[in-house]
Amino acid sequence: MMVDAEKSQLRAHARARRQELAADHGAPERAAQRFLTMLPETGVRSIAGYWPIGDELDVRPLLHHLALAGHRLALPVVKGKTSPLAFRAWAPGDPMIPGDYGIQTPAATAAEIDPDIIIAPLLAFDADGHRLGYGGGYYDRTLAALRAKCDILAIGYAYAGQKVGRLPRHDGDMVLDAVVTDHAVHWFNKKGFK
Repeated sequence: MMVDAEKSQLRAHARARRQELAADHGAPERAAQRFLTMLPETGVRSIAGYWPIGDELDVRPLLHHLALAGHRLALPVVKGKTSPLAFRAWAPGDPMIPGDYGIQTPAATAAEIDPDIIIAPLLAFDADGHRLGYGGGYYDRTLAALRAKCDILAIGYAYAGQKVGRLPRHDGDMVLDAVVTDHAVHWFNKKGFK
């Protein structure tokens, strides 16, 4: 079976599984606390999150904690179907506008920044740090572009039950540095936080 067909089949299963996991309303705060515990007290200037859609693990509780701690935050913006994502500065309470795919994004007047950490949503992840997304390749293109010019960390944000066996992969699929779930932090590289 071709990788694309395998991924498509896995996406359907992963969506159904994530929908079941979303019934745990305490998971977002547990995941936020795990993330905050692993975050170093210094050295991280800016963190890009995401605005959750559907039954993605809600990262907004974490973003509120990070804002209160003084971190500069950003949210992704689609710039084109084949372009990397851009990240616009955002803080809780800032005005939002509808973006591509119906996802809320910061206003067009918000400054664009290159984050130190990118928190990415996902459908599934495996023990090697591979992420199954929605199939558009946005995070793969973005991570490839940013890693070519700076040292960033890519951290998936998921329910623990989204971990699966080995995911099918393409050569261009970017590996996450870590995944934070409501039950654990999984590191996939040796660098961690410097």
